[in-house]
Amino acid sequence: MSTDSSSLSRDDVAHLAQLSRLAVTDEELDLFADQLGVVLGAVARVQDAPTADVAPTTHAVPLTNVYRPDVVAPSLSRDQALSGAPAAEDDRFRVPRILQEEA
Repeated sequence: MSTDSSSLSRDDVAHLAQLSRLAVTDEELDLFADQLGVVLGAVARVQDAPTADVAPTTHAVPLTNVYRPDVVAPSLSRDQALSGAPAAEDDRFRVPRILQEEA
């Protein structure tokens, strides 16, 4: 590939297309060489960002544990929970069978 990282030759694009198993016309080679050159130039500009005093991070914002303690609290009784169900059987919610397997 060419030595200038912000520009690609037609041969570079043809080689990338071959590696990607893409059929590319001659017109597309010219178009893609220009477009990919613009993209590579924009990506290269990232290296110019002043990051010497920026500490490495894994997330853009600090993360904290969002879980609450597991504490037993009052909840619905079995009968209360099943009272709103369209169907119940053997103290459980009855739902339509979605697989044709025997239980």
